[in-house]
Amino acid sequence: MAFAPVRLLPAADFRLSSTTRNSPKINKINVLSLSAAPAKVVEGRNVSEIASEILPPAGRTTIVARSERQAMDWSLVLASQDIATTILAFPEQRRWGLEVSETDRARALDAIHRFRLENRAWQITRKLSEGTELQFHMGAVFWCVVLAVIHWCSAFSPVVMEAGDMDSAKVLGGQWWRLFTAVTLHADLAHLMGNMTFGVIMLGLAMPRFGFGLTLLVTFIAGMVGNAAGLALYPLPYKGVGASGMMMGALGLLAVYSAKLWRAHPRAFRALWSGAGAGLLIFTLFGMNPKTDVVAHAGGFVSAALMGIGLSWLPKLRTKLAWLDWLAFGLMILMVGLTWFLALRQANFDFVR
Repeated sequence: MAFAPVRLLPAADFRLSSTTRNSPKINKINVLSLSAAPAKVVEGRNVSEIASEILPPAGRTTIVARSERQAMDWSLVLASQDIATTILAFPEQRRWGLEVSETDRARALDAIHRFRLENRAWQITRKLSEGTELQFHMGAVFWCVVLAVIHWCSAFSPVVMEAGDMDSAKVLGGQWWRLFTAVTLHADLAHLMGNMTFGVIMLGLAMPRFGFGLTLLVTFIAGMVGNAAGLALYPLPYKGVGASGMMMGALGLLAVYSAKLWRAHPRAFRALWSGAGAGLLIFTLFGMNPKTDVVAHAGGFVSAALMGIGLSWLPKLRTKLAWLDWLAFGLMILMVGLTWFLALRQANFDFVR
């Protein structure tokens, strides 16, 4: 049995009204019965002439669904209540429904009614699929290679480490660029490999969502903020190196990516906090080791999360604002180059003096 390609009058409309879909109080579910189709002409045919095509047999009634997915969901609901049902489908006309016994109609409608009340925010779940598919950007590998090259240079020439590490006395003495250069340095190979292993995953997942350049720029700034937080909170003198604050910044971006849904869906609060909660859990597992620079980790995570909320509200970052991504990448390269130029120039001046 299949639905004919016909739109009935509002009393027996195939679609649920918008007020019924969006209102927390669901008042009705359209049911097509033998008495539901008035004898009026629709699309050049008399409804009474096509009743045998769209109406169920005697003793049966049809509950009309808006989509195949809804029909499948409702059939599972009815099956859980031991209500025998038959799924009616006419895909070419995009019509679906459930055929149940007249004696089970009241129970069926009540079960569907309660199911819809419990799942009022199902539209949000459907929207989440847009742009949230698992993607990895190879730009993360590029940045890890840059970190490996800088580490090799620092291992080959100790002056590189001395010129760029986070030294509180020298920073307070005016060498502000050390807040940035320290993000690209690592104490040893194990330190480098730990940050690269974690960072390539976090950066690789964040870049497809926020853009290659924007992700690098925001997380690099987050790493600097982490160093500044350590300078402000740790007792002096304070020294430190490492990209862990930057990598925790990438995690912060991922934690708040769902913030953009809040603008489109007032009920997206649950989705936002689910992402933030997952990010906090990962941060607790990897960023709270007392043997590491916890302050730098927290500073990078929080600062990147705050910047990520702002970026999430910008429309179409990867399409309409593609130029902004390239601009951010250019600024990132400029910041790295300029800070290391100042660091090496100061080191050369100190050596000559």
